[in-house]
Amino acid sequence: MNPDRHARTMLPIPDRSAPGLTTYDAKDPATSYAPIEPLLPPEGAPNVLIVLIDDAGFGASSAFGGPCHTPNAEKLAAGGLTYNRFHTTALCAPTRAAMLSGRNHHSVGMGSITETATSAPGNSSLRPNTKAPVAMTLKLNGYSTAQFGKCHEVPVWQSSPMGPFDAWPSAGGGFETFYGFIGGESNQWEPALYDGTTPVEPPATAEEGYHLTEDLADRAVSWIRTQKALMPEKPFFVYFAPGATHAPHHVPPEWADKYKGKFSEGWDAQRERTFAQQKELGVIPADTELTPRHAEIPAWDDMPAELKPVLERQMEVYAGFMEHTDHHVGRVIDAIDELGVLENTLIYYIIGDNGASAEGTINGAFNEMANFNGMAALETPEFLTSKIDELGSPTSYNHYAVGWAWAMNAPFQWTKQVASHWGGTRNGTIVHWPAGISERGGQRTQFSHVIDVAPTILEVAGLPEPTMVNGVLQSPMEGTSMVYSFNEPSTPERHDLQYFEMFGNRGIYFQGLSAVTKHRTPWVMTGGALAAFDDDVWELYDGTVDFSQARNLVAEQPEKLHELQRLWLIEAVKYNVLPIDDRGAERLNPELAGRPTLIHGTSQLLFPGMGRLSENSVISIKNKSFSVTAEIDVPERGAEGVIIAQGGRFGGWSLYFDGGKATFVYNLLGIHQFTTSAETVLAAGTHQVRAEFAYDGGGLAKGGDVTLYYDGAAVGQGRVGATQPMIFSADETTDVGYESGTPVSADYTAQDSRFTGKISWVQIDTGEDGHDHLIDPDERLRIAMARQ
Repeated sequence: MNPDRHARTMLPIPDRSAPGLTTYDAKDPATSYAPIEPLLPPEGAPNVLIVLIDDAGFGASSAFGGPCHTPNAEKLAAGGLTYNRFHTTALCAPTRAAMLSGRNHHSVGMGSITETATSAPGNSSLRPNTKAPVAMTLKLNGYSTAQFGKCHEVPVWQSSPMGPFDAWPSAGGGFETFYGFIGGESNQWEPALYDGTTPVEPPATAEEGYHLTEDLADRAVSWIRTQKALMPEKPFFVYFAPGATHAPHHVPPEWADKYKGKFSEGWDAQRERTFAQQKELGVIPADTELTPRHAEIPAWDDMPAELKPVLERQMEVYAGFMEHTDHHVGRVIDAIDELGVLENTLIYYIIGDNGASAEGTINGAFNEMANFNGMAALETPEFLTSKIDELGSPTSYNHYAVGWAWAMNAPFQWTKQVASHWGGTRNGTIVHWPAGISERGGQRTQFSHVIDVAPTILEVAGLPEPTMVNGVLQSPMEGTSMVYSFNEPSTPERHDLQYFEMFGNRGIYFQGLSAVTKHRTPWVMTGGALAAFDDDVWELYDGTVDFSQARNLVAEQPEKLHELQRLWLIEAVKYNVLPIDDRGAERLNPELAGRPTLIHGTSQLLFPGMGRLSENSVISIKNKSFSVTAEIDVPERGAEGVIIAQGGRFGGWSLYFDGGKATFVYNLLGIHQFTTSAETVLAAGTHQVRAEFAYDGGGLAKGGDVTLYYDGAAVGQGRVGATQPMIFSADETTDVGYESGTPVSADYTAQDSRFTGKISWVQIDTGEDGHDHLIDPDERLRIAMARQ
């Protein structure tokens, strides 16, 4: 093996010119220069593939005893290693930020999701430049790098088309290629996609058979083949993060139908079956105890009989979604195998970025946005029953019930968001690397954490942690390489201290023991008093003899609990966990949270063609009066199409023309649609069209009156019965002159939404001075900018 000639601790690697004779004439026989060589990592560095499944519990995949068939995960496990004590952070964005940096999530500012970022360093959603992502390190050492799928690490005020793009995968993230979506979740049938930082539309429609996971696999396979065809000597780093199996649980019906009748006995029985299968497979110790169901989670037998068919279908859809996802992961792995490079490809198949999600309420949800707006009561059992055949389809935005999430986390307590207990943080993980792991089908029980992935990759690639990246001194990685365990099944664990915290749920692991306290319940979005942090009740478990945290030892070892509580506090100070922040709705408000916001004041001016604007890129019209004014040119054939639309089929509003008449629609969670239309057709020529909404006031989510105007004259009136107080959509956006994604109104399709005339500008006003019925074209820009 040739010695590595590069000084790789400083990145980019400094160019060094070799001294020597410089001739006058290139034809001189003495002219000699070393050939130009492309930058490569050290000889033997493997390809790397990370597969990160979203929102999947330890007991979901069949590879770890669950009911969801994952034959590709099983195949990979048979040729590699399963880790049954691998941990995440209990939430998606924090896990991803930690994995890609090799540092704890608070260390890189991702104490929670980006939408609830604050000005506190541990919760800012800003990764310090002293903690470069591993993709950047690999790229600057000669790897080809690509990410496909979900990126939830972009601060919300940096998610507009204007960036800045420092936190986007293909800019500051170190990935040369990115194809996927920015945010926490995506409609699998009609996603808001980016190619790099450029918005793009899906290549087909749901009616034509499109599905996001398949599209991502197609892109990944094509990229891997191209990379090996053009740069066979360079290893690749591919991060495949499909967004599945996060809600909405979208899957072609034939995949869900495979599971018909499989879950008729309910979640209590399913949890028992999974537990037995886990013992039979040996993925949990034989003496493991199945933890009991907490009182906050209803028994299957206590659920209404008329709702049970809906609940069954929710789980059938989720199981089909998981199997469908594994199928497309298998396509990516098969492509690597067909190229003959599987032998020297390190694969991490991490089944869940946190435990299974209990954000779908006790009854589950047809549109999960209802619960995120504190309006889950709108989805009555009768409503859910009426929608049973639509679950998983393009007309749904569905999530399963809390009981199923609990079952999918067998044998552990609790779920996603609950960082205290293993149900929120322990995820089955498979590592496959034939060239570097001699055992096939082995199991490893050493404690490990998602921050261990990055240092593992660097070690197998023969690369040092950089001390300088792009001129910035780097802080050390906080994870521990897992390579020591690859070929030493019984070697003592090296990662023996780890804190956990999420929304006040917190815990500490130290040398087999864990001290934990659950502070808040994930599916309770609004209401309910939280205990003071000092009043939280802590529990103590000995993991060396109690795999599932079933036997609380507080009464027997109170001093040991106090010792671990102090240790949690020390780690919390070390890694920017303090102050603990359990606030809910307050953190959605940028002013209260202390994070930047793009839009200031009470007015925003938009122009035609602007689109793919996230909710954080547009002035909020929630829980207040507002007006929308547009100056348009109507052609002789009449006006049709969208002036402006925010949100989509599952919640939002739109000002558009239908049959030549101005129309305002408010779509409440896809459940109620309130439409106001003008009484007359707007004639050809230049006009100002305006919709005013007069909020009733008196609290959140109230209704209001709508008035439509042509050139300052009222032409239509209507009523909106209720509004969404918190969020329209996690993935739909605001568009001017057209509508991307799903349509807000049933009157048009997104494909046919483009406005037929010309739009000069659109202005949204929420201040009292904005309701002047007519805006002087010469003054509008000055007024709008002044209000900023």
